[in-house]
Amino acid sequence: MFAGTPPFPRLLLLTALLGGPAVADDLFIDNQDLPQVLTATRLKQSPAAVPGSMTVLDSELIRASGARDIPELLRLVPGMMIGYGAGNQPTVNYHGSNVSEARRMQVLIDGRSVYRAGLATVDWSDIPVALEDIERIEVFRGPNTVSYGANALMAVVNILTRNPADSHGTRLKLTRGADGINDYYASQGFGWDSGDLRLSLSGQQDDGFDQDQLGRDYRDSRRLNRINVSASHMLAANQTLEWQLAAKEGSNQRPYTYQPVFPFVTQTGNDADVNAKDYAASVRWNIDFNPEHSLYVQGAAQHFDRQQVWRACDAALSFSPELTRLWQLNSNYAEQVARNIRNPPGNSDPTLQGLRDQVKNQWDNLGGSNVVCGDVDQSTRETRYDLEIQDTLSLTDNLRLLTGANVRYDKADSQTYFNGTLDDQTWRLFGQFEWRVDEHWILQGGAMFEDSRLSGNSLTPRVALNYLITPRHGLRAVYSEAVRSPDMFENNVNWSYTVRNLAPYQPGLGSGQYFVKTRGPGDLDQERMRSRELGYNGSFSDLNVDVKVFYDEISGMISEPLRNNQYIASNSNKARFSGSEAQLDWRPTQRDRLRLTYAYVDTWASNLNDSSNTARNSGSAGWMRDWGAGWSSALFYYGDDTLNGYRFERVDLRLAKRLRIQGSTLELAALWQQRLDDEPITLPQNRYDSRQRLSVSAELEF
Repeated sequence: MFAGTPPFPRLLLLTALLGGPAVADDLFIDNQDLPQVLTATRLKQSPAAVPGSMTVLDSELIRASGARDIPELLRLVPGMMIGYGAGNQPTVNYHGSNVSEARRMQVLIDGRSVYRAGLATVDWSDIPVALEDIERIEVFRGPNTVSYGANALMAVVNILTRNPADSHGTRLKLTRGADGINDYYASQGFGWDSGDLRLSLSGQQDDGFDQDQLGRDYRDSRRLNRINVSASHMLAANQTLEWQLAAKEGSNQRPYTYQPVFPFVTQTGNDADVNAKDYAASVRWNIDFNPEHSLYVQGAAQHFDRQQVWRACDAALSFSPELTRLWQLNSNYAEQVARNIRNPPGNSDPTLQGLRDQVKNQWDNLGGSNVVCGDVDQSTRETRYDLEIQDTLSLTDNLRLLTGANVRYDKADSQTYFNGTLDDQTWRLFGQFEWRVDEHWILQGGAMFEDSRLSGNSLTPRVALNYLITPRHGLRAVYSEAVRSPDMFENNVNWSYTVRNLAPYQPGLGSGQYFVKTRGPGDLDQERMRSRELGYNGSFSDLNVDVKVFYDEISGMISEPLRNNQYIASNSNKARFSGSEAQLDWRPTQRDRLRLTYAYVDTWASNLNDSSNTARNSGSAGWMRDWGAGWSSALFYYGDDTLNGYRFERVDLRLAKRLRIQGSTLELAALWQQRLDDEPITLPQNRYDSRQRLSVSAELEF
């Protein structure tokens, strides 16, 4: 029965089926309220009835983990791969994908997507929400285009913030620690007869990694400040209005990485730090017509602004129109000519040979070999407007129907990446049904039709059959299809560098365009996934278990790294992911909570970029305990065997003491992190001087 099954999920399954008398007694008795999750289908469901696998990170777990940001917190989700391009550039992928870009996962804050459609990424270190404002994070582990549209190809992370009604009073928190950790949080909440409001201010600062693989200082520190306002108004007995405002500003260091194309040019220039400003607003109107019928309308607007100006040096020949023309005709040959300019290779094509001779003459006789330096503006701005309406109706006691529509407008502005402005408009129609055939069987289905002006249209279905042994224990079989639309950068990039303020001055050359230019194909198809899953979810009196096996296939993958001079996008790649996952959450006593996760992922990809960020074995283990008298502790282990070729193992210990002082609560906490390996994180340049890190925090509530 268990042949070929990795040992950890086998152990969890045996525990669930062959547990002690208390577990057995509870198996067919439903005497507790069922927990509810929302993210899977947009319908409130018990975990046993969900058409897929879910992980919920609640507020208790978030606090106990001691995590400073969402990527570190997601190490608690089975199958989630956490990597780093630099200390301020975390990447998060479910099961695996390109090591430096996270293109295939949807991320929401209270229903508002923070996935950047322009540059195909999520800025995890810049998400404008503080962990202290988060009530829980629901992660749907699998494709969910049916519910959330393209980009929900492999998983959905839904960040749900605290209700303002639960945030009354004042809350202050300071955190200090090694590697320049300097965080703060402050919030004030209050209410009135018909509403509640919370205002929070927060910020983070750290130095990133200490050194690169050559022992040099590594410029990857970050600094950010955030402000959030969240409010809820009771308009009538059956109507509420919720609105949020968020703003964030900060800066992320970037090391100088430009490598001159022409030989004999000394590498000089300044660092390309990024200054970021984000703004977001959303409003949601909820109407409950009766217990069987509800509707909401939600609108959102957000703006991402990344300012990045840096100075680089290269030969004046870099701006030659003839070399640019040579690049457009044959980029490989143009690069050979540039890199071997003192003795460039010939070419049998007379047009190419003629351009080659002109370029060589410019180098030898017209000042092309002179070194010039100038300013490169790599700034980007992205704007999104989003409007959605959703209707939920119980047609009978056994049949629920959800329908909705969404329209979204995206605009990206970058002189470097798009030679100006590019925009897109997307329409969606979606529907879900849940039919309880009898007390044991649930049939669920849904579909999403989506049409993008730049990417075309798609129709993605999902069908699932759940068998409820009891209302708290269910088996599931799920088949779903999903797509990911090529983003603006991948499909429509118009990448070139305009270099300004060139010095020393060259006659007729105050500014110029670098000869390397990259154009998107403009006709990329959507990536398409087919997913199969078998699973079990069970909630005993003190134990929750979820186990699944999966087989996912992705075709038409766009796998090329987003780099100028190396980016030739295509749909020529494919990948397969198969394996098993398990998670266990157990409260053996009123004071203890144990949590285990494990993922076994076997991957194959036609492009190594798509398998490099997959660990075959990964997981976490946690023990949280309330010792009484205000003392509490949390011990966590995180590990994966090979993420981009590097092992990762770390133990975190958090010790906290809560004190009551004249009606106020003060919590003092210390977090000790100990690496059990001595390897870099994801990339060879990501290294710390020490395998230990200590941070302390003080939090006051009154």
